[in-house]
Amino acid sequence: MLESGDPAPDVTARNQHGETVSPTFSDPTVVYFYPEDGTPGCTTEAEQFARERESYDDAGVTVYGVSTDDVESHRAFADETGVEFDLLADPDGEVAAAFGVPRDAPGQSTPRTTFVLVDGTVERVLTGVNPDGHARDLLLELLDDGVVTLD
Repeated sequence: MLESGDPAPDVTARNQHGETVSPTFSDPTVVYFYPEDGTPGCTTEAEQFARERESYDDAGVTVYGVSTDDVESHRAFADETGVEFDLLADPDGEVAAAFGVPRDAPGQSTPRTTFVLVDGTVERVLTGVNPDGHARDLLLELLDDGVVTLD
């Protein structure tokens, strides 16, 4: 798994709209891997990131959610949860592999893992996070540590 100080990987995936997305990670970015669209914990986490989106935008932070679900599943999940940021479809596990996020077997989900990237470098990695409160707690931590500031 990538660690703090590692360079950001080059990744490309389709979002919930079927558009190809290739993040540059030059601006502060949160990439959170979650197990599966529509499950209770993943729904809580997505809804809370969606509620915090304006605050993340004000702090100049881009947010991406990633799971091994496909584009169609992401589209329905985004509609259900009010997510407007990109949910990256990773059914082949290529994005997970680029970040070093393990999967037990091909086609299986990834564990809940969050990466913060700044200036093309991994700033921090959080594993085993509690989805309830994660979006708010992470933003407050980034603000408290001076990683980002609110405009």
